[in-house]
Amino acid sequence: MPQRQSRDSCCWVIGKPQAFRTESGKAANSYTHRVEPYAAAWYLLHSTAGIGTASTLRLERNTMRRTFLTFLLLLSFSSSSHFQSQSRLSIRSASVSDSARSLPRSSPEKQGISSADILDFVETADKQIDTMNSFMLVRHGNVVAEGWWGPYDSSTPHILYSLSKSFTSTAVGLAVSEGKMSVDDQVLKFFPEDAPAEPSANLKAMRVRDLLRMATGHQSEAAIRADGAPWTKTFLAHPVPFKPGTHFLYNSPATYMLSAIVQKVTGMTVLDYLKPRLFEPLGIDTPTWVASPQGISAGAYGLSVRTEDIARFGQLYLQKGNWKGKQLIPSAWVEEATARQTSNGSSPNSDWDQGYGYQFWRSRHNTYRGDGAFGQYCMVIPELDAVVAITSGVRDMQSVMNLVWTKLLPAMKSDHLPEDRAARQKLEARLNGLVVKLPLGQPSSSMGAKISGKWFEFPKNERGIQAISFDFSSSMPVLLARTTTGLSKTPIGMGSWRKNPDDFTNGLGDFLSVPAHPLVAASGAWTADDTFNVKLVLYQTPFYSSLVFKFDGDRLVFDAEHNVAFGPTKLPQLVGQVGSTQ
Repeated sequence: MPQRQSRDSCCWVIGKPQAFRTESGKAANSYTHRVEPYAAAWYLLHSTAGIGTASTLRLERNTMRRTFLTFLLLLSFSSSSHFQSQSRLSIRSASVSDSARSLPRSSPEKQGISSADILDFVETADKQIDTMNSFMLVRHGNVVAEGWWGPYDSSTPHILYSLSKSFTSTAVGLAVSEGKMSVDDQVLKFFPEDAPAEPSANLKAMRVRDLLRMATGHQSEAAIRADGAPWTKTFLAHPVPFKPGTHFLYNSPATYMLSAIVQKVTGMTVLDYLKPRLFEPLGIDTPTWVASPQGISAGAYGLSVRTEDIARFGQLYLQKGNWKGKQLIPSAWVEEATARQTSNGSSPNSDWDQGYGYQFWRSRHNTYRGDGAFGQYCMVIPELDAVVAITSGVRDMQSVMNLVWTKLLPAMKSDHLPEDRAARQKLEARLNGLVVKLPLGQPSSSMGAKISGKWFEFPKNERGIQAISFDFSSSMPVLLARTTTGLSKTPIGMGSWRKNPDDFTNGLGDFLSVPAHPLVAASGAWTADDTFNVKLVLYQTPFYSSLVFKFDGDRLVFDAEHNVAFGPTKLPQLVGQVGSTQ
């Protein structure tokens, strides 16, 4: 997973570009506004120094110096109040560099939605949803609201899980438009070397179209990651009891087969194939995609991009594949891929029963979406000309969509609304202050000094945790964990999030698609004299883990629970004893 890169921003001073570097680009825009008036005055002072005679030059210089100093003094007062009033309004747009910003920003009211209504959505989501990671609302092609719950941020890519499927579908559509394949091609045609000796009639009948619409004829998913064989071979060996096209089954291995087919016909992975055709035109920087042991992009999952990248992708589909005057995806493919190709239920109140397209879900209110496990969404709302991008870590994905339908949809009006600066400032302040809930408690305890530096050793366990120790000698404690993979030292923010690269993950690092060296943020608090709580957030992912350490003499009782997981979230209790580990 690529780490956050420094970016060069440009400040124009009297028509001349002066490059300066910031760590994340966040301060670049405000510095540009601040430097220009001073530079202008300095330029005027020195550019006139050669005008006039020597006798008048000294007078002019002294006069101009006094004028310049007076100008600076007045500017310091005006600019201070100006930047205080503007900082909350500009901080979100400043978080994405100008060179990468493909979506313009606008006030909500100008695009027919009130800041107060968006604020209501944000506050309700913050209160009711555990845990929101990010949110971006695009209306009429303009970003009108965007927020990240710290430690999540605008520049760090986020795992998409099955939202990746919609990107794989796009690759198929492009390959079809280039004449490299057809949706009516038989799947077996591409993999003669992996075909069973005697393929069934249903397997022979399976076509690319059936992979796209999750109607392969399978009764269950093929366990393609289980036996060590090539994933395509395992897929083709799996029984196909139903006639393809007649039975809906959500089927991630089918999407992998689409990725494998694209690689067969183009000679490139889906990731590489999409770079010049989709990612680069949209300004999606350094996307990454998990691959199979055979070097094929996983297709169904494993893509990581930023929140705005999700919004740009949704906006591209909303615009029928057109981006800044260029047709990146054929409009006919957009129509076909987002239409209902398979029926999958009949409940009018469920967004899972509205039909399925080509790796896109149909949703209520005549909308469609790509989505991924634990709440990764690209929601496209054609009738209201809007896109909603959300990343989260939730157990109930329907609850997030319900909030969009009940809070945001009714708020979108057909005409501009009067500007409401006070409401907008309140919204921006709320968006700028979003944070994943911190552990509640005290910053210190008398127990800290007693157990600081002691190592508590654990019996052998499935998580590979051998021993735990704490350093409470400073205001920022450190969690030391010795595991089967080595020693980690994780600084812990008290009342804040402390970001750390590649630290203790309490098993989250082994989850599907999580980068090999995940970024971790930690926060802690004492909930009792003998109990210290730590929360670990892997902020490239939907996951966090809550750790509870209870000290009892020479014993340490260690309980933990993940917010979401593909299996159990509650972890077995570990009990350690003070040992001699150094």
